[in-house]
Amino acid sequence: MTSALPPLAQAFSGALGSAAANAVSYPLDLVATKLQTNSSRKHRGFRGVYRLVTHIRYSEGLAGLYDGLPTDTASTLISNFLYFYFYTLLHALAVRRRGSSKEPLLHTLKLALTSPTRPVLLGPPTELAIGFVAGVASRAVSTPLSVITVRLQTSDEDDGASDESAKRTAEDRRPGFTEVVRNIYTDEGLPGFWRGFRPTLPLCLTPALTFMFMQLLSRLRLPRRSPSPSSQSALGAFLGGAAANALAITILYPLLLAKVRVQASRTRSGYTPSMTDVWAAALRAEGWRGLYAALGVQIVKGFVSQGVTMLVKQRIERAVARLYARK
Repeated sequence: MTSALPPLAQAFSGALGSAAANAVSYPLDLVATKLQTNSSRKHRGFRGVYRLVTHIRYSEGLAGLYDGLPTDTASTLISNFLYFYFYTLLHALAVRRRGSSKEPLLHTLKLALTSPTRPVLLGPPTELAIGFVAGVASRAVSTPLSVITVRLQTSDEDDGASDESAKRTAEDRRPGFTEVVRNIYTDEGLPGFWRGFRPTLPLCLTPALTFMFMQLLSRLRLPRRSPSPSSQSALGAFLGGAAANALAITILYPLLLAKVRVQASRTRSGYTPSMTDVWAAALRAEGWRGLYAALGVQIVKGFVSQGVTMLVKQRIERAVARLYARK
């Protein structure tokens, strides 16, 4: 938990914060996705990032760097609202049950839903379990939009095309939202919208690890200034969230790479690559480096995105807390 506010307030502030962060960091997300699904040697490292951004700007203009943004923002809003809501609720239940286990469960649930709960760092197994359950619930709802976004971001992959031909045919080659949805349903049916969900369920630990690292970092930093998390500065909220997310992404990155490549793949002859297929292909092509393709860009993207999310979330929660104090 990042504050003592009830679950609905934290879910609302977290969703708005994530939407703002998504708008700021989306070009990095687009570039990271393209690099993760592109095996060309010229698109490696930060020099490859520059090449790719230049190519997108030349062939599609600045708007090309935001291709798929509406769908991704909707996915981000839904996913983060559900995640923050379930995480805060389950966390509050665990804290209250630990403090007074003799209370009826329904009474504890009512208090967790409507009353502020003191932020407490639970043990690592409990923190990870709560975060995992919240992550599974949020991903189950938002995965279809995530699949559509990845398809929109990678719909114009064509390594053999020249810049001139790419510029002339960019609009012709790039399908819209409804066409992508129709293609997925035609080729794979309803299960196609949840492609990559089951094999990468461990990725649901990413936000849990992020929150656990963020709370651990705050405990290391706050005693020098104030014992209250609410007094954390804007810079502290940004850096704490960003650093925690970078650690979580680094640990789980091979899973993230597999998820993106599975979701971006087009079904051919009824074959859909699995997570192990993606890893085997990456290892054959580049060795262990292949499992961490575009890691640097993903860390930068996560650093900016999580930092902005926690910064905006903190500001909204402070405004809501002032309203609570006036009542």
